Amino acid sequence: MNKIITKRRLACNVCEYVVDAPRVAKKAKPGMFIILRADEEGERIPFTICDYSAEEGTVTILVQEVGYSTAKLAQIPEGGYIHDFVGPLGKPTDLSEFSRICLVGGGIGTAVIYPQAKYLKSIGKAADIIVGARNRSLIMYEDEFKASAKELFLTTDDGSYIRKGFVTDVLRENLDKGLYDCVMAVGPMPMMRAVCNLTKEYGIKTVVSMNPVMVDGTGMCGGCRIKVGGQIKYACVDGPEFDGHEIDWTEAMNRLGAYKEKEKETYCRLTGEKE
Repeated sequence: MNKIITKRRLACNVCEYVVDAPRVAKKAKPGMFIILRADEEGERIPFTICDYSAEEGTVTILVQEVGYSTAKLAQIPEGGYIHDFVGPLGKPTDLSEFSRICLVGGGIGTAVIYPQAKYLKSIGKAADIIVGARNRSLIMYEDEFKASAKELFLTTDDGSYIRKGFVTDVLRENLDKGLYDCVMAVGPMPMMRAVCNLTKEYGIKTVVSMNPVMVDGTGMCGGCRIKVGGQIKYACVDGPEFDGHEIDWTEAMNRLGAYKEKEKETYCRLTGEKE
């Protein structure tokens, strides 16, 4: 079992958990993920490693409460214990061949680009960062990004903070200036697809972090399969990051929504809410 060292709310239904997990922290790198079970009877759910400290033996994850399992996790208080916390899994990010990088994050996708931003700053390749959210209350890690970014751009759908619009609006302006040789985009699938459609116009390499349904994290269940370049890949062992221009986005988005009704039924049973 792994102790929750600190737990803090960053936005509506989004909490940051700093977890005591020295073995995971020792091997963690940007882009990798963990799989946890909140309790003995819980399902296995994956979360990107948002931050880590090998010295302190801690791993940080961001969790958005959206269904039964994340609701169960939300019930565990600071100082409480997570039953299973396994990792690090997946392949780490490798952007070493690029020098002018832009990191694009939407919503909970900031959990993925944050460790990458810190790492790039540490090796002298500080990246531009574009973060978008529906409104100001959903902007996370603003100060942390400012400390790591070459330049930080913030945008909100409703215009409640800094600038009204989408991440693609800012990205297009910067691509027109020829600022980047690589873009990494992480967030909701529609956002990542929109970024990839845009960067394809400019011939800019684009990396995305995929979040399909995942169970075992070892490639055995096949739940996280996606089609990349016409071939079947498994996000847990072949990714989670892929060339965004080769993703079959229609198939990926259809698979992501396959269990929404079942999840809704289970969540309602947990909370007592009516469907």
